[in-house]
Amino acid sequence: MDQPHYIVTGVASGIGAALAAQLLARGCRVTGFDVRPPQDAAFPCHEVDLADLASIEPAFARAAGPFDGLCNNAGVSPRPGQEAAILTINYFAQRAVTRAVLPRLAPGASIVNMASRAGARWRENLDQVKRLAALDPRDTAAFVRDEGIDAARAYNLSKEALIAWTLAESEAMTARGLRINAVCPGAVATALLSDFAAAFGDAMARNVARAGRPGLPGEIASVAAFLLGPDSNWLRGAEISPDGGMGAFAASDTLGLAALRL
Repeated sequence: MDQPHYIVTGVASGIGAALAAQLLARGCRVTGFDVRPPQDAAFPCHEVDLADLASIEPAFARAAGPFDGLCNNAGVSPRPGQEAAILTINYFAQRAVTRAVLPRLAPGASIVNMASRAGARWRENLDQVKRLAALDPRDTAAFVRDEGIDAARAYNLSKEALIAWTLAESEAMTARGLRINAVCPGAVATALLSDFAAAFGDAMARNVARAGRPGLPGEIASVAAFLLGPDSNWLRGAEISPDGGMGAFAASDTLGLAALRL
């Protein structure tokens, strides 16, 4: 039996590195992509700058398929002054990568989009999500200016759009014999955690305190690995939230569910 072969973006660190390690430990093959690919990786790694949308198709053309899955894991954190880049990399580039890889996905392959709990309010913000989705990516800077978007909102919007796009693509992917799902973690203990603390402040601190700690990259990676594999075949268009209970705590507060407790 051939080894399953998966593409992982953002493979040099954090969740991507943990996912690659887990897949290799399971006997899978991995092809990685990153803006600065690791030099000592035990699998093929290619350089790609997702901020340059025109570079994505030729970069991914270098990877030999077919592939049994794609994890769109690469992304950037909410740093002030980077609003257009956040929307470009976290949303438009994910679509471009998927489009580039799609012809080389094997029947039954799985696409996993690394979204975020930060995108949980996509339904409330659907009008803005749709405006972003209809945008020519070359006009992203003007969109940021016209809509008054700061770094935190850019990040949230990018993840809202990624979740909505996952749902929108689910039926079409099913018709192709493929699957697409979204992973929506809460705060994760990576090198970028300080950026999120600065952007989201006390709200993030309270969520982490209630959960007891931030998530670990390996904990998120294990969910992505499951979604990539055949055992998750009946999960299609799902939003999976490994967030330590943060979403449940917030929902209980909002809905006033305290009276239902034991």
